Amino acid sequence: MNKMKKISIEISVITVLRIIIGWHILYEGISKLIIPNWSSSGFLSESKWIMSGFASWIINNESVLKVVDFLNVWGLIAIGTGLILGLFTRIASISGAFLLFVYYLCNPPLIGLEYTLPAESSYLIISKTLIEATTLVFLAVSPYSTSVGLDLFLEKNKNLKN
Repeated sequence: MNKMKKISIEISVITVLRIIIGWHILYEGISKLIIPNWSSSGFLSESKWIMSGFASWIINNESVLKVVDFLNVWGLIAIGTGLILGLFTRIASISGAFLLFVYYLCNPPLIGLEYTLPAESSYLIISKTLIEATTLVFLAVSPYSTSVGLDLFLEKNKNLKN
């Protein structure tokens, strides 16, 4: 396989990966937006590890909880939209990785931690949240993650102005 074909395949795979994760994150944001009176308090109340004190503080401060809920919903929507469109991909990837890592730290799948919320599967240390966060870090540093999408047009427009 020649080098150009290999790069083209890599760009395609990275683009599909970016769009798939973007869809998942966007869907999570929209679903929270349309659920009447949705709040992160249920998720935060399950926190049992190093973020439990911080989560408890958020829950016990109604104004802080409202800000966290707002930022959570609209952050997910903005991150997902950016990843799908390939717009501000590096910022969206870093922001998404950070948010997902915070989710992971709130409720990690560690031995001895039991949660009352139903889990979709049994994990041990590695969960889909951690996998997505790590993948977003990869997208943030990949030279090909901005090869397809609106970032490409922004870059071309920037070069035309210079």
